[in-house]
Amino acid sequence: MPHSDLLPSLLFKLNENQLALETAIIELSNWVEARGSADVADNVRTALDTIDENEEFIKLSLAVLMSPE
Repeated sequence: MPHSDLLPSLLFKLNENQLALETAIIELSNWVEARGSADVADNVRTALDTIDENEEFIKLSLAVLMSPE
């Protein structure tokens, strides 16, 4: 398999990992907020906004890379 064929699969897996980490971090921020640290939880959620902002572009780009030519 040529290395160029691996790139879309690699990027897809990295994106899956990123989304899984986002989910875990959101759970932790909810836990922190429930224990009285709303400011910390808000800061975490603000930092995670970048993932949300870029998600659609990443999905579309991966779809293009993974489609047959």
